[in-house]
Amino acid sequence: MATKTKADSYRPRTQLVHGGTRRSQYGEMSEAMFLTQGFVYPSPESAEARFKGEAPEDSFIYARYGNPTVAMFEDRVAALEGAEAAFATASGMAAMNAAMFSQLAAGDHVVAARALFGSCLYVIETLLARFGVSHTLVDGGDLAAWKAAVRPETKIFFLESPSNPTLEIVDIRAIADIAHEAGAKLVVDNVFATPIFQRPLELGADMVMYSATKHIDGQGRCLGGVLLSDAETIRGPVETYIKHTGAALSPFNAWVMLKGLETLDLRCRAQAQSADVIARGLEGHGKLVRLLYPGLESHPQHALVQQQMSGGGTMIAFEVRGGKEAAFRFLNALNLILISNNLGDAKSIITHPSTTTHQRLSEEDRQHLGISQGLLRLSVGLEDPQDLLADLLEALDQV
Repeated sequence: MATKTKADSYRPRTQLVHGGTRRSQYGEMSEAMFLTQGFVYPSPESAEARFKGEAPEDSFIYARYGNPTVAMFEDRVAALEGAEAAFATASGMAAMNAAMFSQLAAGDHVVAARALFGSCLYVIETLLARFGVSHTLVDGGDLAAWKAAVRPETKIFFLESPSNPTLEIVDIRAIADIAHEAGAKLVVDNVFATPIFQRPLELGADMVMYSATKHIDGQGRCLGGVLLSDAETIRGPVETYIKHTGAALSPFNAWVMLKGLETLDLRCRAQAQSADVIARGLEGHGKLVRLLYPGLESHPQHALVQQQMSGGGTMIAFEVRGGKEAAFRFLNALNLILISNNLGDAKSIITHPSTTTHQRLSEEDRQHLGISQGLLRLSVGLEDPQDLLADLLEALDQV
């Protein structure tokens, strides 16, 4: 964790440009990329001190443990999030895996919202179960269900808000209170909201995770992830787990992510403004069963959105009348918007969750979550919103 300086008081957009910067003796303007696996010790005493953790903060051992470029990325995200420390990982799912496995042991119990990304469900339902960790899935908005799910062995609550793909909003502060009363920690996947529009640590969460692959990179170039929490947790169980299991972020990807952070605020705000225009332009369309966007007054939890988010975000979900056949006809009629399972990109992206990101769920589970055969998830990019809206409306004409 970096030493507190005057820079810690800078506002988010300034932190995104300058936070965590380390300059070499050459005084480079852009952050340096340190492509090295190992580091040279000036003496055996120095090597011993580094391995004991007694060396200065900027002392490094091995790229799997830490790297100057990766450390810059970690410090910058931590400054933005208001976290004491961060640890970067090879992907968002590596971060989620580390959040779970670094803090859980056989006999422990996890309570999680039912509406989760498919791979997160796989970790909780399948991988953790193999190692003797039980779980209970609850409807995220049902506070009584969260309370009822608590057991003496409950160690972690896990949720994403807004959820993937139906944009359900979960009351982070209320869930954090329930978790803490039970002696458990709350981990929040904040990918959809981004650190620009939601700050879970300020709402009581104990740990925040991101797939940096999404909005932080923002241009579809690299995989990456990051976990943020208090220094004791990050420098203790999280760092130990990742060091020994190897899911470290590469220095090159960290450098790309640093460049992405510089424009994160500008991109997310522009994308959210476009998403609002598009959502309002589609709302009430006769060929849509429903449309979900947190920024709309018609969103089922709009009041909660206003309490814990500072914007509607970049994601829209809508259901086309006619099920899968109509949804596919709509997708095939698009000209500008691209079909892909990624999100948070500068390019607008759309996907059909029931046959892609959530295809491994049973039909019964998908229906319970509202993931119908006609549901589509749209990630709004940086194109002109009127061009995007025209593309969507023209495609709807083909349904």
